[in-house]
Amino acid sequence: MTDGKRPAIARIWRGRTTRDRADEYEAYNYEAGVKPLIEKALGVQTFREDRGDETEFMTISYWESVEAMSVFAGSDPTRIHHLPRDAEFLIELPEQVQILRLLSSHGTTG
Repeated sequence: MTDGKRPAIARIWRGRTTRDRADEYEAYNYEAGVKPLIEKALGVQTFREDRGDETEFMTISYWESVEAMSVFAGSDPTRIHHLPRDAEFLIELPEQVQILRLLSSHGTTG
């Protein structure tokens, strides 16, 4: 985190792909989606869960406020900003993200 700012908001995105495309999507998602987010958010975590023939990815970004998140995400921070190749990889295009207030944080994110 920079400038002593503390995270107050978590923005959570989830998407699923087929297991056979998961490695390719992981690399693409990192380059096209996560790297730009790292430059703007106070913190970013990405997760992957392989389940049978599909894989779920989750990205959590941390923000000091909804206003700060809106600078990156637009006037409606719950609106999805699909990456150019998401339709190629994802089983279905997510319709929204989840926005949560961060009540307490310990360790590496706080």
